[in-house]
Amino acid sequence: MQILSKPGSLALFFAAAVALGAAVVDDGAEPESPKPKTMQIQYLEIVTPEVEATCKALAGAHGATFSEPVAELGNARTATLAGGGRIGVRAPMRDTEAPVARPYVLVEDIEAATAKAREAGAEFALTATEIPGQGTFAIYVLGGIEHGLWQL
Repeated sequence: MQILSKPGSLALFFAAAVALGAAVVDDGAEPESPKPKTMQIQYLEIVTPEVEATCKALAGAHGATFSEPVAELGNARTATLAGGGRIGVRAPMRDTEAPVARPYVLVEDIEAATAKAREAGAEFALTATEIPGQGTFAIYVLGGIEHGLWQL
């Protein structure tokens, strides 16, 4: 460009670009890629007829301390997971409930996450339901696997 070949014109060009809101940075480094979002297990639910034995095995293997039964979580006995989530071990709440290990992934917007799961072909066993003092959760089945969503 002709204008950039004149003395001082490059400085004027960058000054104008900055004034117009452009970010002008050339430190020779490659631009950073946006960090990918990570998933966090907020609650890992284990449904088993062997609650005491399961808690004892997990406590022994990991040094965890399990709570007394928490009524809001189906009388699950809970322990803290690394990263701030919890693991809960409870008995089946009805005769037809099979043993399962169900991870509940923390989401910012459970309605949006529910819609995305439904678009992917998920069938919902339980739509977004609030547990007072705990958060809102949903359970869906996809590919024969039960998944959970959890919003604080």
